[in-house]
Amino acid sequence: MPLTKLRILTYRMTGAERRFSLRTLVVLSSLPLFGVVAAFGLAPDTNTLDVTPQTITESLVLPALTTTDNGTAMFERESLVQSGDTLATALSRLKIDDLEIQRLLTTDAVRKMAASVRPGKRIQATTTQDGQLQTIRFERGDAPVLTVRQQNGSYIAEEDSNVMETRIVMRSGRILSSLYGATDSAGIPDKIANQMAETFSTALDFREDLRRGDTFSVIYTVNYRNGEPIAAGQLLAAEFVNAGKAHRAVLYRDTSGLESYYTPEGESLKKGFLRSPLEFSRVTSSFTNSRKHPIFGFHRAHTGVDFGAPTGTRVKATGDATVAFAGRRGGYGNLLVLKHSNGFETYYAHLSAFATGVRTGRTVGQGQVVAYVGSTGASTGPHLHYEVRIAGKPQNPMAIKLPGSPPLVATQRVRFLQQTATWSDKLQLLRGTNLAALD
Repeated sequence: MPLTKLRILTYRMTGAERRFSLRTLVVLSSLPLFGVVAAFGLAPDTNTLDVTPQTITESLVLPALTTTDNGTAMFERESLVQSGDTLATALSRLKIDDLEIQRLLTTDAVRKMAASVRPGKRIQATTTQDGQLQTIRFERGDAPVLTVRQQNGSYIAEEDSNVMETRIVMRSGRILSSLYGATDSAGIPDKIANQMAETFSTALDFREDLRRGDTFSVIYTVNYRNGEPIAAGQLLAAEFVNAGKAHRAVLYRDTSGLESYYTPEGESLKKGFLRSPLEFSRVTSSFTNSRKHPIFGFHRAHTGVDFGAPTGTRVKATGDATVAFAGRRGGYGNLLVLKHSNGFETYYAHLSAFATGVRTGRTVGQGQVVAYVGSTGASTGPHLHYEVRIAGKPQNPMAIKLPGSPPLVATQRVRFLQQTATWSDKLQLLRGTNLAALD
């Protein structure tokens, strides 16, 4: 055979071997699949038409049912106090007999609690089938659960104090826009944010001094019931770093039980005056010797600072004082004048109303709500005009040096350091943590 034909034959055989090998591989790999399919089929030559259906019936013996009610079955019911509810209306939703509700409301513990019912609180009752109350549990705010039981025809009240606990929480954050925005993002309750703002209010003005990038750390308590948080407690320690300067506070309880905030070195943070009579607002007009009056149009001195705030915003006394005047006075509108023991006077003008009990001759304490923001007198909109006068002469409230409180006496310093050292150490620990950017 010629060499050329031999080569061609060899090539064709090789190609056939390759095709055979490929077919063989495909067939062999498919066998398990078809085998699986066949396993779920019927045997060959099976005639399904010859199969006769059969019905099988089996008798089952059921156990005898017995009635154990005898009219004494107990029913557990639960309801949440809704907005606008009285205690009586909340109890009526629990299918409690009206007469039982009236008897319950005459119980001393329940009567005292009735006025402080808050929406969202849970009430759980155990009653008989005909609505006769056996036990009822009232969920309260900071107080333990109140349980009332029927015993010998009367009601006995007791507190479940064993389910309450207090935990210490530590959190940190960074300011991007506002204090409340940052504390909300950090999961810090508004109550604690307010305590922090009030504690540092004599050193910081949170309307003017706040800077993007300021950091804060807080240590506070939270009250828990049955493992669930029910209310924020008390600020124990805090640090606020404003424009690179650290301000720190720790809570100290003296031998008489009085509590106050101090620096870790023992200097009182309570000053003779708060820097501002409003918690949060904005300065709309500063203290100046010459300002164009927004109504009259001519220039004259502006002897105070104007804080823009909505009508009804609470106004606080910036220091302990006696009410020297509370009434209407010219362009001031509704005006409150407080006389302080160190020769200072403070003016609060354009008020919408005075707080209950605020009248001439009454004494007020630092931080006490004395009035509400308004727009009475010569005013273009709701705001508070605030003045500080010394010997009758107006001073710039934002620049004047405020008198402070004396530091701790030497006899209490050892007790103070022992009591607050833990909080100072924890603030140091928080200072070293990585703070998330919060807003």
